[in-house]
Amino acid sequence: MYCSKTFPQHSHILFLQNPKFLKDSFLVQSHLSLPTHPSPAQISAAAGIPIRNRPRDCCNRVIPSCISPAHHIESETSSGSSESAATVSSIEEQEEGGVEESLESNKREEFSADDSLWNQMVEIVKFSGPAVGLWLCGPLMSLIDTAVVGQGSSIELAALGPGTVFIDNTSYVFMFLSIATSNLVATSLARRDKEEVQHQISILLFIGLVCGVSMLIFMRLFGPWALTVFTGARNADIIAAANTYVQIRGLAWPAILVGWVAQSASLGMKDSWGPLKALAAASVINGIGDIVLCRFFQYGIAGAAWATMVSQVVAGYMMIKALNDKGYNGFSMSIPSPNELVQILVLAAPVFVTMMSKVLFYSLLVYFAASMSTQTVAAHQVMIQLYCMCAVWGEPLSQTAQSFMPELIYGANRSLLKARMLFKSLVIIGALSGFILGSIGTSIPWLFPKLFSHDPLVIKEMHKALIPYFLALSVTPSTHSLEGTLLAGRDLKFISSSMSTIFCLGSLLLLVFSSRGYGLPGCWFALVAFQWSRFSIALRRLISPTGLLHSEDLTGYQLEKQKAA
Repeated sequence: MYCSKTFPQHSHILFLQNPKFLKDSFLVQSHLSLPTHPSPAQISAAAGIPIRNRPRDCCNRVIPSCISPAHHIESETSSGSSESAATVSSIEEQEEGGVEESLESNKREEFSADDSLWNQMVEIVKFSGPAVGLWLCGPLMSLIDTAVVGQGSSIELAALGPGTVFIDNTSYVFMFLSIATSNLVATSLARRDKEEVQHQISILLFIGLVCGVSMLIFMRLFGPWALTVFTGARNADIIAAANTYVQIRGLAWPAILVGWVAQSASLGMKDSWGPLKALAAASVINGIGDIVLCRFFQYGIAGAAWATMVSQVVAGYMMIKALNDKGYNGFSMSIPSPNELVQILVLAAPVFVTMMSKVLFYSLLVYFAASMSTQTVAAHQVMIQLYCMCAVWGEPLSQTAQSFMPELIYGANRSLLKARMLFKSLVIIGALSGFILGSIGTSIPWLFPKLFSHDPLVIKEMHKALIPYFLALSVTPSTHSLEGTLLAGRDLKFISSSMSTIFCLGSLLLLVFSSRGYGLPGCWFALVAFQWSRFSIALRRLISPTGLLHSEDLTGYQLEKQKAA
């Protein structure tokens, strides 16, 4: 037989019974010149099976002329050849299928990313919607105090102005504490390290308590002096009433800052409803306390201060309790080590510079507007108050970025594709919010100016600033989302240096416009340049190929690297 002349009988059977041996022998004979996975025809040829006029399914057929021993050998030969061909073909199919599956997986991932954009935007709105209330509760408490106290003494009503401004403006100094907490907690959660989260919360609660006690002592020692500088020495009655308000409100400073840390920790855990419930309860307590103490017991401005102070203490307690409900100890405090304190300062310092740049620029706007006519000052006061109330609605987008981005950038399952998709959602929502807020905010002084003043000169000055007012307000929510993303990615050196530069250039432009007599529109166009510069520079940074949303190398954005630098 042809087969028996080619191979000895025992080796022939071994070939057929062991497909692996068949394949190895074939490779040896061909001096490793064949493909890794030989075809069935090549296997047949190597086994000595004639391939002349061989049908397609010859691999599955028994050739009697090749094997003449017993029938069991024939069946083993047939099964061995079939298994060999099946093994080789299955390997090839698996390789081809693996490539196709990988391509299909990438396509599905891209499709699901586009398909889930709307769902992601819905989730952002669900989180940022309640977060709006967190920013509105503070001004709302001051507004309740003003409304109730205004029904009594005019002097006490006038004293509420410097009193509330002094309390509210000094609180901005500690905004870094809130941002640092949400950033550190969100980043630790992204690493799925619960012990690290608890440790970060304990350290930040201790720092918040120390800062709160320090502010309480400062108010006691320097409160009257600061109010005198702010209002002028000639208004002695106003200073005395304002000092009463400030001293009572100052008792809540430890609870305020500890509550801020607990609130920001909850936001870092992507929970905005818990803090909102606490502040809603505090607002109700403040409103009821104002009515009872001021209207029924006639305590005046002191009663309003006590009501607000108690409500803030209750809010702080409820924030801590919300942390306990999530499985963390909100009453645990730890003294930070020098290295941990430096790490927090490295994160807090750029945030502090950024916040102070904003506050100083807005203060310069008021300063330059105050040098103009009385009608211009009145018009600017109306416009800037409306602007601040509308701009608050964009702040939750920054908080959303700080709560959700760290998981996608630094988390255990980091995905820059999803981070870019989240960034896209934030920008879209910011643009829509800016257009809506700009339209509503502009229509109020345009269509209903007499809600604020009946003076035609004041109304005329308000209408002069409507165009820059819209341009500045419409870009504010998007700017918040971009800067929140930079904070979440810890691009701290860039955001602090860029904000400082924009502040200097914006102040110079404001000085030029004011000196050349452009009036109130000049001040507002300077604000337009300030806001759009922030937006443009942050956007360019984030869409850059070397930015944190596109580069796999994030060592330049880590706190440890910045500390070493």
